[in-house]
Amino acid sequence: MKLQVLIPQYKETDEVVSTLLDSLKIQQNVDFNEFGVVICNDGSDVFLNESLFDNYPFKIEYYKEPHRGVSGTRNACLDHSTADYVMFCDADDMFVSACGLYIIFQEIDREGGFKTLSSLFVEEARFEGKPFYVNHENDATFVHGKVHNRQFLIDNNIRWNEKLTIHEDSFFNVLTQTVAGEIKYSNNAFYLWRWRDDSVCRHDPKYILKTYNNMLDSNTALVEEFLKRNMADSAKYHATNMIYEAYFTLNKQEWVDQEN
Repeated sequence: MKLQVLIPQYKETDEVVSTLLDSLKIQQNVDFNEFGVVICNDGSDVFLNESLFDNYPFKIEYYKEPHRGVSGTRNACLDHSTADYVMFCDADDMFVSACGLYIIFQEIDREGGFKTLSSLFVEEARFEGKPFYVNHENDATFVHGKVHNRQFLIDNNIRWNEKLTIHEDSFFNVLTQTVAGEIKYSNNAFYLWRWRDDSVCRHDPKYILKTYNNMLDSNTALVEEFLKRNMADSAKYHATNMIYEAYFTLNKQEWVDQEN
């Protein structure tokens, strides 16, 4: 099997997850025998109806795991995966077009594949209640639009840091891309980061302020990981980058305001 999409599921219902699965079902010009989905329930009492999976032309594996948080559940999905390549998706997102899998498969087949692929992805946003769409180019902050060679991850013991529940994406992406040393980029978007009315990070204007310590924890964990791997130059580079990032972040207007 060439590719599996790995999905952590917590409180997401059949209706939510089926939107993602439906966007995969309509993919064109691909052999679904070369594609599959792995879903891991993160110790939740909201279980998917497994008869739902009969509606799809690709193999879906569903595992019920103890509660470990999003990072631990992504690791569980990775442990259950068997495909040559894996892609982590959030259960409430979807593919942006019917050509998404074709784009990925073309990149896999071209010039012997890749260690890690970073693609432009699309964010669904709202302005005065109306949707609009934003393109994100090669953004290591988000898990969206990234595909990885599974054996590369295994050989280099690259896993999600289970101590991180916020800003865990940047830890995984920066670690993966740094260890890989080379990144394949695609300007063809295949992933849509969907709008959610209950999304804290996009509704709370002070979200970054409230989670700044979590961002420092993520950056610190990265520096420690690089040192553990004897990658001193990467550790120095990232530590220096943290200082610049902190300086400019702390001088943003929202930090300067006394009420914050």
